[in-house]
Amino acid sequence: MRNFKLDRFVLPKRVQNIIQKTKNVIVPESRLQLVEMASGGQQSGLFQVVYNVPKKGEVVEASVAVCKNGISVNFTEPYMRRRDPDSIIVGDKKPTDKETYRERYGKDFESVRKQTFEWLQQQALIVMPFMVGGKEYGYPALFIGPMNAAFFAASLADLQAFVPRAEIPEKFVPQAVLFLAPPFRHTHFDGKQVVVHNRLDDIHEVFAYNLYPGPSAKKGAYGILLNLGEQEGWTTLHTSTVKVVTPYENVLTIMHEGASGGGKSEMLEQVHRQPDGSVKIAENIITGEEIIIDLKESSELLPVTDDMAMCHKDFQSESPKLVVTDAEDGWFLRMDHITQYGIVPYYERITIHPKEPLIFLNIDGKPGSTCLIWEHIEDAPGQPCPNPRVIMPRRLVSGVVNEPVAVDIRSFGVRTPVSTKEHPTYGIVGLFHVLPPSLAWLWRLVSPRGHANPSIYETESGMSSEGVGSYWPFATGKMADQANLLLDQFIGKTSTRYILVPNQHIGAYKVGFMPQWITREYLARRGSASFGKEKLIESRCSLLGYAMQSIKVEGYQISRGLLQVQYQPEVGFEAYDQGAKILSDFFKRELKKFLVEGLNPLGKAIIECCLDDGTIEDYLKFIPMSY
Repeated sequence: MRNFKLDRFVLPKRVQNIIQKTKNVIVPESRLQLVEMASGGQQSGLFQVVYNVPKKGEVVEASVAVCKNGISVNFTEPYMRRRDPDSIIVGDKKPTDKETYRERYGKDFESVRKQTFEWLQQQALIVMPFMVGGKEYGYPALFIGPMNAAFFAASLADLQAFVPRAEIPEKFVPQAVLFLAPPFRHTHFDGKQVVVHNRLDDIHEVFAYNLYPGPSAKKGAYGILLNLGEQEGWTTLHTSTVKVVTPYENVLTIMHEGASGGGKSEMLEQVHRQPDGSVKIAENIITGEEIIIDLKESSELLPVTDDMAMCHKDFQSESPKLVVTDAEDGWFLRMDHITQYGIVPYYERITIHPKEPLIFLNIDGKPGSTCLIWEHIEDAPGQPCPNPRVIMPRRLVSGVVNEPVAVDIRSFGVRTPVSTKEHPTYGIVGLFHVLPPSLAWLWRLVSPRGHANPSIYETESGMSSEGVGSYWPFATGKMADQANLLLDQFIGKTSTRYILVPNQHIGAYKVGFMPQWITREYLARRGSASFGKEKLIESRCSLLGYAMQSIKVEGYQISRGLLQVQYQPEVGFEAYDQGAKILSDFFKRELKKFLVEGLNPLGKAIIECCLDDGTIEDYLKFIPMSY
């Protein structure tokens, strides 16, 4: 069965052969068709995604429950419920700093590539065109995968700009193709998540050998954009962006970067309130002291990006501020912090009564029921999965901004552990810090993955790095090239200011994502992106730039210990300095990787300044700072 004249697709011969030799091919006509296909055509009940694996027989990879408000997808293995940070490798011989297929497996990728094509030719296939990076500024791409994994295609259709069958142009020339072959996880890769990027001269191939869409439909598409941008001189940032409109009608645009779990999606959420409407900023884990304020009215939030912000050269022009637009058509929202009814009423409302059926992952949706975002699947009895997700099409989000925006404040988020005199850690970051541009660049080079990351499958303890811009795990090229592209932004966009914001803990206080919400409200209410030099004091740890002398929110004075952690009695100066050394050692270890041929000489000087324990005054000499 073929429901479309495939001659509109201008494809390399090897890709044409897959489609031509397959008897059953569907080119989707709508998103709704994909969602219906994901359930195996059932109106209710449970559909299992099963593959016949040699020596294992039938393997159930996932189950799809048809719910009232969408489909709930759950994977059989807990390991498959979040992204393996080591899943992405490079299969080609072009320049790269990433691990290659040959380095990991001791042989070239070509034989497995051919086997993948042969397997796909034997399947009933979905062939789906989409625009990676969005319809306006994106690039044509194609998905080819088995029909019984239609939920994966539907997920990709939501995340990127799906092109319905009737809207395919006369000549559709993909610059990338995403192939899906789930059984290869068992036959070739010992059950592990593996996504292979194969950058050819005529097309960028991505081979997804597992069904969890995180490293492929989500981050695989990101890798395609990074490769295209690297060739053209621009990049896509790992960030959320929001226009904040205060009750006094001040408008401030904040872009919040960070590694997975760094609070990007949370920056688009309203401040979480207690049942009486008050806001608990922090709770001391030793004394039990709670810091609570009465924030009478929250600002209005107009979302721009959730996770991927395209900084395409076409719309940078002469703006003194960085200009970004969304590189996605839908958002991969993590719901681990929503554990009961009433925490985020907005998300509850649009997920319980959506205008279109949604796709839920790792959420305990029963056939025929309403899927609830606080009912997370359990990895083991009493152990909820830390990575429940809902894919939210942008068109369903109220107030979403569709045009490029100029960024006033560029924030970086880091997950921080508890730090006390008894157990000093790097959890010494105050409510927020103001960074000189050169230091803000260094934070993006090292991009700490941070404490208790819920989004990925962790295999190492302690402080680890996601690298350049926090998007290095998804990139395929050279670290120095991406570092240079980032540095160009910090040199050229002189009117954008930079801050650092922790989440989870500030010293001995448990804070969750409250620091970024309170910081957002405070900065927006001030009516200016400027801080004023008189409000700043050099941090005791130079890597933290400046701390605020004082902050008052809605008449409430934030305690000094939340701004400068060494003044917390439970921490003190000695434990603070030990935490600063942990941070310094981490920076020095990670930054040495960038001292390679091809790095911008200015970038080399900034890194050497850090290796020599430079002061804030030293960092200010490299790139001027706007206060």
